Amino acid sequence: MGLETKNIERNTLLTKHRQELMDIIELDLINDENVLAVFYGGSIGNEETDLYSDMDLRIVVKDEVYEEYRLNKKQRASNWGNVLFYEDFHWANYSTAHYRSFIKVDSFYYKTEQMKPSIWTQKLKIVHDPTGLIHGLLTKSAALTYSPTILEIEHWRTKFFAYLHEAYRRVMRKEIYYALHNLDNLRLSMITGWYMEAGIQPNTFGDWAKLEGDRSKLSERQLSLLIQWHSSREKEEILTVMKNIIPEFIRVHKQLCEQRRRREP
Repeated sequence: MGLETKNIERNTLLTKHRQELMDIIELDLINDENVLAVFYGGSIGNEETDLYSDMDLRIVVKDEVYEEYRLNKKQRASNWGNVLFYEDFHWANYSTAHYRSFIKVDSFYYKTEQMKPSIWTQKLKIVHDPTGLIHGLLTKSAALTYSPTILEIEHWRTKFFAYLHEAYRRVMRKEIYYALHNLDNLRLSMITGWYMEAGIQPNTFGDWAKLEGDRSKLSERQLSLLIQWHSSREKEEILTVMKNIIPEFIRVHKQLCEQRRRREP
């Protein structure tokens, strides 16, 4: 029995389990007098969840209890359900809990002063906001647009060159996994370039979320190129894919430079 077949029944219940967990979390947090706001980002905020969507939970607390709540973030998550394991850094303001129901919750804790308008806070699902803090954040964020800076374009292109050179070195040394890692970074660099060209804030580098599949913002042509840029472990195939990526890089680079030139006074 394969993994997919084995988990079919469990997967059909994921939406139900996620909603049950949301209900528990919201009841807990809304009734906490130290909690100033509760909202969701990510797929829930964008209203584009599927069976496998996680929960990007944001919690704003009073300044005087922030450190206490941050330090107890794992314990708080354990109150919401049966946790299988955590991903956690003790110094961070967030914790990731993986529940036995196969639901993942990323819970972030903030002070009021940390709530700044950004591209990433343009679509949110607000659960609790008695002071209007998050509604104000949403309004201010809606007015923002993204345009890559000269420094961003320069960083993007020089990293592309670096990945290209490094992929070649690793192929020649027969370090194939290392070469494929750099080839993957070349593909991701091209997606970053496509996003910048379209005026879309790119993902944090290394994050492939929503770049493929039904929720992708890429065009059919771009998705087709990604498929064409697939490679096996064969040396010649890796080198051929590297070569095939270069013309699209040149096109995007020229376009970004032209867009930047038109914006200059």
